[in-house]
Amino acid sequence: MSSGQHKHSPSHPLPHPPTRLRSQGLHSLKAVAKEIKAQYQRQQAALQAQQQAQLQAERERHLFTNSVGTVTPLKPRNDYQPPSTPPPPEPLQLKLDEQKVLQEAMSDEFDISTLLEVDEQMSYRRSGIGQDVTRKLRAGHWSIQRQLDLHGLRTDEAREALGQFIRLCHRTGVRCVRIIHGKGLGSPGKVPVLKAKVLRWLVQKREVLAFVQARPNDGGAGALVVLLQPSQRLLHR
Repeated sequence: MSSGQHKHSPSHPLPHPPTRLRSQGLHSLKAVAKEIKAQYQRQQAALQAQQQAQLQAERERHLFTNSVGTVTPLKPRNDYQPPSTPPPPEPLQLKLDEQKVLQEAMSDEFDISTLLEVDEQMSYRRSGIGQDVTRKLRAGHWSIQRQLDLHGLRTDEAREALGQFIRLCHRTGVRCVRIIHGKGLGSPGKVPVLKAKVLRWLVQKREVLAFVQARPNDGGAGALVVLLQPSQRLLHR
C-alpha cells in the first residue's frame, strides 16, 4: 500500500452521550411531571371547593324545610285579594259640610210650641199632612222598620246620632222608625231633658213627616214613632 493511500478503518457505533447531558434530560422530565401533577392537584382542589360551595348553598336553601319539616300551604280562600281598581277617594270635605249643616239645622233653641199637637198623646205632623196620618201612626198602620236608642249619650252625641240615623233611613227607603229617648227618670229633677231636645230636632228635619208618642208596648212616653217621607231617589227607579 502506498503512502498516498489511506487505510479505511472498520465502522464503529456512535458513542453514548455524555453523562451530564443525560442527567439534564431526566431532570427536565421530572420537572414537567412535577408541574403536571401540581396543576392536576390544583384543579382537583378547585373542583372540590366548588362542590363544597354548591353543597353549602343547597343546605342553606333547604335550611327552613330541614328545620321544621314538611310544611302544608294555607288554602288561598282566606287570602286578602286587593281590589283591581283603587276605591274612589272619600269626599271628606262633603262629610264635614254635611255635619256642619246638620248641626246648624238642628238647633236646641228652636221653638216648637206652636207645632206640636198637645193631647193625651203628644204628636206632630208637618204642614199639609192630614190628621189621619198621625191617627194611623198611633194605630200601628206602618210597621217599625228601624230604631235608635239614645240612652246614655251626651247632647252633641245624641244630635249627631239622630241626624245620621234619619238621613240614612230616608236614603235607604225606610219609612217608619222608633226613637228611644227615655223618660228622664235618671235626670236631675227627673226632667226629660233629652226628650224635649229630640222633639225639637225632629221637627227641624225635612225628612220627617210626622211623629207620635209610642204605644205602651213600644216604649210609651220614653219613645217616639216617626214617619219619614219617601225617598225621591227610590221613587224614580
